Amino acid sequence: MTAPRPDLAPDASLSRDDMEALQREIADAAVFEDDFAFDPATLGDPLATATSDADPPIVVGVDQSFLRNEEGDFDRALSAVVAMQGGEVIERVHAVTPLEIPYIPGLLSFREGRPILDALEALTVDPDLVLFDGSGRIHFRQAGIATHMGVVRDVPSIGVAKSLLCGAPDGETENLPAGSRVPIEANSRVDAPDGTLIGYAVQTRQYDSPDRYINPLYVSPGHRVGPETAADVALALASSYKLPDPVRLADQYATEAKRSVAE
Repeated sequence: MTAPRPDLAPDASLSRDDMEALQREIADAAVFEDDFAFDPATLGDPLATATSDADPPIVVGVDQSFLRNEEGDFDRALSAVVAMQGGEVIERVHAVTPLEIPYIPGLLSFREGRPILDALEALTVDPDLVLFDGSGRIHFRQAGIATHMGVVRDVPSIGVAKSLLCGAPDGETENLPAGSRVPIEANSRVDAPDGTLIGYAVQTRQYDSPDRYINPLYVSPGHRVGPETAADVALALASSYKLPDPVRLADQYATEAKRSVAE
């Protein structure tokens, strides 16, 4: 097991070149294979956890929202964190910090990482697994927000993105049946040998109609989780909706917390 790396925490004062260099260091420190103590097969099966002698793993979802100032400009990021165990919400926390840099593709963790780390620090429970609304290894330098936060905290983590940042699908990704997965491989836009498996397009839900379809999620390992397990987890935790429940509920809580802060 690796150790937490607070020295790799996001620093928005760095130059772009230094941020990208830090991401390459994070990718080198990341573990893109399974390294955890719980049984992932129990995550989406309440009966399995109910009959097990071990406590169900604590799975945390993380999502972000943004707050405007009096001039109408976004000036703060809000990170919402929802912890679940055995399919039930056991804790919700959030944190707000100023936005220090604009949105730059590939450098999301430097814009949004501080409130995420603050919110995770506020949890009274220790996560066994964290799911982020964002990328993990599917990233130009193999260090999306799920990888960055996972390495800093040394917690198993998965990135669940709604769009493909980089890499190339090894197959068609439109109108896939539910339960399908298509490998995402590194290409010239990724700091990895061409063809390296960096994640999956995962079809968690699909309409039963030829006239419309749901796009897949792009799921990738963040830290201490392999790509196959990351896809398995996304499918197991998407109980009734497209998004895995921890991320979906974090999204809902982000909206609720945003209203409470604004008031």
